[in-house]
Amino acid sequence: MAGKRELRIGLFGIGLAAYWPQFPGLEDRLKGYLRKVEERLSGPARTVVNFQLVDSPERGYEIGHKARQEDVDILVLYVTTYALSSTVLPVVRRAKVPVLVLNLQPSPALDYEYVNGLTDRTIMTGEWLAYCSSCPAPEIANVFTRVGVPFHEVTGSLEGDPQCWQEVEEWMTAAQVVHSMSHLRLGLLGHYYSGMLDVVTDLTSVASTFGSHVEMLEVDELSALRRTVSDGAIARRVAQFRDVFSVAKDCLESELERAARTSIALDEFVERHSLDAMAYYYKGTGIAENEDTMSSIILGTSLLTARGLPVAGEFEVKNVLAMKILDLLQAGGSFTEYYAADYRDDVILLGHDGPGHPQIAEGKTVVRPLREFHGKVGMGLSVEMSLKTGPATCLSVVDYRSSGFKLLIAEGEVVHGKTLEIGNTNSRFRFQCGAREFIRLWNQQAPAHHCAVGIGHHAGELEKVARLLNIESVKIC
Repeated sequence: MAGKRELRIGLFGIGLAAYWPQFPGLEDRLKGYLRKVEERLSGPARTVVNFQLVDSPERGYEIGHKARQEDVDILVLYVTTYALSSTVLPVVRRAKVPVLVLNLQPSPALDYEYVNGLTDRTIMTGEWLAYCSSCPAPEIANVFTRVGVPFHEVTGSLEGDPQCWQEVEEWMTAAQVVHSMSHLRLGLLGHYYSGMLDVVTDLTSVASTFGSHVEMLEVDELSALRRTVSDGAIARRVAQFRDVFSVAKDCLESELERAARTSIALDEFVERHSLDAMAYYYKGTGIAENEDTMSSIILGTSLLTARGLPVAGEFEVKNVLAMKILDLLQAGGSFTEYYAADYRDDVILLGHDGPGHPQIAEGKTVVRPLREFHGKVGMGLSVEMSLKTGPATCLSVVDYRSSGFKLLIAEGEVVHGKTLEIGNTNSRFRFQCGAREFIRLWNQQAPAHHCAVGIGHHAGELEKVARLLNIESVKIC
């Protein structure tokens, strides 16, 4: 299962072998800087494989082979001093993974007085070479571009540069997201909502762009699992519902028990198929048992979403991919759509029926009974919640002809105010560009009508996720 899989980072520095005998101590000094980079890259669910300095084409070929043997997911090239592009190219060509170039000098500025005060010009030159990380950066960019090697660059200093290291951390987080998505097992339960042409998705493109596996699932199997659930298990799950949710007084105990039965069956279902995310929709008409299953699924799918297994309704494949990306960024990722605007308060109203995300809700998620699921078969329990007030991000995975998909991003703020109490998720979003302009700019990118929302601002990481996937991203605000 995808979860937060361990990211394997291949790290190497570059230099020129001819320098080492000319400038005693330079090689050891640069290796020390490389160790500092290794320390900064280390983190939870990350392994850094330090290949040390590559200072000749021969060493480049050797490390290229080792990078493949070590199964690294991303190469971090630390430009320590001037080095020949012919030294670097063999590594990245053979590794065939994304490359992050760190153009980092030791500190924000040279100590001019110290260097000019040295009496030995060889030592002075050695000091100069220790700060020459920017020198080969254009050469590397030129050669990588000419041979078609995608790369990304961070420029700054090793010490005293928090902005630089924040950017590096965003790249590592993005790489971790991309790595996890490439191991994702996405379950699709049922079929598309009839006539909803915008949500129809090319599953081959999903596999090609994200590397995810798609598992086609049968509602009949879930219905069969419901038959095996014990009365004791149902009672315990109802107690869990009352603990996690705020259950409205008009919810019938029989409806809670029906939802509990489906929730327990869902847990076994996703475990049986090793799922990391799921999208569903099924009419269930003609077979009462299947209708019973699908009309009691919302509480169980909300619990799954809360524990990091996002579930999208209406068979929304693209949207559940967006939800999972936000989940991997620790932002939550809840299924929604914008459905109206409040032009008096200049906010956009976002909400949807179906699963919510209790972990990113403002207060407890409310459970309400509905006599009708609008546009769907049956009746049952639904959830009502707003995202936590504060910074929030909207994300849509959008069909795009040139690269399969693109990421559409908007950063805003969830604000207090009136929302509808109709048993749907419902949040008030304020965007810096204003409600009217948000709608215009968002629709201009031609997304499907659903999107994912999460807490916090994550455009920086999301733009890097897109670049590592070699697709476009658009941030509208």
